[in-house]
Amino acid sequence: MSRKGLPVNYRDSIGFVGGGNMAEALLAGIIRSNILEAGKVLISEPRQERRNLLRLHYGPMITDDNREVAQKAGTVIIAVKPQDMMDVLDNFRGAISDRQLVVSIAAGVTLEFLEKHLQATPVIRAMPNTPALLEVGATVISPGKGADNEMLAWTRTIFESLGLCLILPEEHMDAVTGLSGSGPAYIFTAAKALAEGGLRMGLPEKEALQLALQTVYGAARMLSETNRSSEELIDMVASPGGTTIAGLKALDEGGFSETLIKAVEAATRRSAELGKK
Repeated sequence: MSRKGLPVNYRDSIGFVGGGNMAEALLAGIIRSNILEAGKVLISEPRQERRNLLRLHYGPMITDDNREVAQKAGTVIIAVKPQDMMDVLDNFRGAISDRQLVVSIAAGVTLEFLEKHLQATPVIRAMPNTPALLEVGATVISPGKGADNEMLAWTRTIFESLGLCLILPEEHMDAVTGLSGSGPAYIFTAAKALAEGGLRMGLPEKEALQLALQTVYGAARMLSETNRSSEELIDMVASPGGTTIAGLKALDEGGFSETLIKAVEAATRRSAELGKK
C-alpha cells in the first residue's frame, strides 16, 4: 500500500469500498489467480462481523474507513449500492489522485456521473452478474475518458478471474444489464418451470429438480463447448414427429422465445430509467 502523497501505481494494490458478496468473489479471484497477494488488498466494510469474516478467510487489510481506501489503494473498486454512491464519492474528495484507477460495479451509475465527482481520476464501469460468485460470471467493462488501454487490460484481468469479461462502449451497458445482469433470474425461472412440469407429470419433487438443474447445466455446456449453433443443437434433440417437437410446439404457442426477448427489453429499459435518476 502507498501512503498519501507518494506516487501510486494502480497495479500495486487494490482497495474495495464495500465488502459484500461481489467484492468477496473478486477478492477470492484476485488471490486465486495470483493477480495480487492478500497483503496488497484493502477492504472498507462498515459491519464488524463482515470484516471479521473477510479477515479470517482471506487475510486482507480491513478498515471501516472508505477514505483510507481512496488514499492508499492503487485501484479502487467501488462495490456499494447505487444509492450509496454519492456518499462514497463525497468521502473521496481530496483523497484520491489522477495516478489511481476507480472501477465501479454499481448498477446504473454512469461514467459521466463518476467522472464529474472524481475529476481527473481515470474511471472504468463494470457490470458483473451473480454467477461470478462461482467463477462462471459474465462481466462487461466500459472505459471512461481517462482510462487508457493498459488500465482496461488490468481491469479485464481482474474480472476474468470470475469468468468471461468483455469490453464494450457504455452505450451498451443497459442492454448488458438486461441480458447478462438480469439473465440468471430468467434461467432460474426456466429451471423452476421445468421441474414443476416434471412434478405435474408425476415425477417426485426432488428428482424433478435434480433433472431440471442437470438439464440446464448440460445444455449450457453443449452451447459453450461444441461450437454448434442453437439451431444445430435443437436439431440434434428434435426428431421429426417426436417428443421434443411436441414440446417445442407448446413453447412456440406460449410465446416462450418472444417472452424472453421482451424480458431483456424490459430490463434494459428499466436500467436506462434508473441511470437517469
